[in-house]
Amino acid sequence: MTSRIESGHTQQTISFWDAWQKVISENDGLAAERANVDRYRHMQDAARDLYLPKVTASANYTRLDQAVEIKPSDLAASMPAGEAIQGIAQMLGINPANIDRLFTSQLTDRDVFTSSIRAVWPIFTGGRITAAQDIAEGQTVEAKSLLAMKQQATFEDLSKFYFGVVMSKQVLDTRIDVENGLKKHWEHAQKLEQQGQIARVERLQAEASYDKARVDRQKAQRDLEIAQAALSRLLKFPGAVMPSTALFINPSLPPMHTFIDKTLADYPGLQILDAKRRQARGLIDAEKGKYYPEVFLYGNYSLHEDDTLAAKTAPDWAVGVGVSIPLVDNGGRSGKVKAAHSAVTQVNYLRAQAEQDLSVLVEKTYREAMQSLEEYHGLASSLSLAQENLNLREKAFSQGLSTSLDVVDAELYLAGIRTQRSAAAYQYVMSLTKLLAVSSDINQFSQYQQYQGIKVQS
Repeated sequence: MTSRIESGHTQQTISFWDAWQKVISENDGLAAERANVDRYRHMQDAARDLYLPKVTASANYTRLDQAVEIKPSDLAASMPAGEAIQGIAQMLGINPANIDRLFTSQLTDRDVFTSSIRAVWPIFTGGRITAAQDIAEGQTVEAKSLLAMKQQATFEDLSKFYFGVVMSKQVLDTRIDVENGLKKHWEHAQKLEQQGQIARVERLQAEASYDKARVDRQKAQRDLEIAQAALSRLLKFPGAVMPSTALFINPSLPPMHTFIDKTLADYPGLQILDAKRRQARGLIDAEKGKYYPEVFLYGNYSLHEDDTLAAKTAPDWAVGVGVSIPLVDNGGRSGKVKAAHSAVTQVNYLRAQAEQDLSVLVEKTYREAMQSLEEYHGLASSLSLAQENLNLREKAFSQGLSTSLDVVDAELYLAGIRTQRSAAAYQYVMSLTKLLAVSSDINQFSQYQQYQGIKVQS
């Protein structure tokens, strides 16, 4: 990748593969999809923690309307206790009416502060934790597949913009050659008119054709600048970009079934559907799990103890096993299980249809690529004929045996053949790019371009 200054503007020369690496590292759309993958990967990590115990520390402050006390008179409702109180009063020589004042015990103050650590550890959840982890893993796979699809689409966009510039440059070169050729023809016509060998109308025809060629060259120049601007925006480069990788063709392509099999095996869109099916099955397991009881261990340890009778008599810690059995649920478990089954069925049908559509797409693209190759090779003889016809017309015109219009037509016919061959090579590269993208074989592009490719000249 090199840079140079042309006409006061920085121009970047870059190969296609370097351009692709730059897009991978700097494209905002790809960066957004990578962030989405990170998001679901973190969510998957979070789902792994569902099997861990939940430990919480809590503290509470409570203000009671009055302190909690136990009075002897509160026990009077019990006949044996009442008789015991009367006996105690007689033994001590105390008025039974004053015994409450002397023997009242305070359990808690009005201000109560408690703090503790509580742990709950799920032992059996009916498979809901495993289902949640499967769903999270499916979401991560889906996010990765979306990133892969975004990369494929971006690769096709880069190919379209990059080789669009290459083709625009070839068209411009062709238009420059036509302009130069018709300029020489016009200058030659001027001399022949001055010598009286051709009529004035022949010179005017040559001049008009030259002016039209100049206009076409200027339009081709603007088209190139527009194509370069689009490529520069994609590559985030402030100046103009000039590709260093030329259009190319290949002698042949692998059999069609190779691309179809690779596509059906690796296309990320199918992997997205597989991930959605996995998520739907996870929902089935999660909803079925609501029919099963939950079993968990729990424990509690008191961190703070008030200086009260209740606090001193309360235990410092407690552990146990808990079971929660669903009897009646208003969440619609049965309906949700059926809905999840329907989702799996839907995904199965979508995948079958997607496989058919992909097979058709690959076959269509493959045939288009082969058609472009046939067109390019088939125009080789036409190119030779057009070049020879132009040479003969120019000689015949100089001898007065041909008209200026014949020379112009020959020049334009040659330009048309050159442009048509460039367009065929461009369409071939576009078809090849789509085949490699849809079959998740982008890395093989350099193999087709560098090692097997035949460079196409304008």
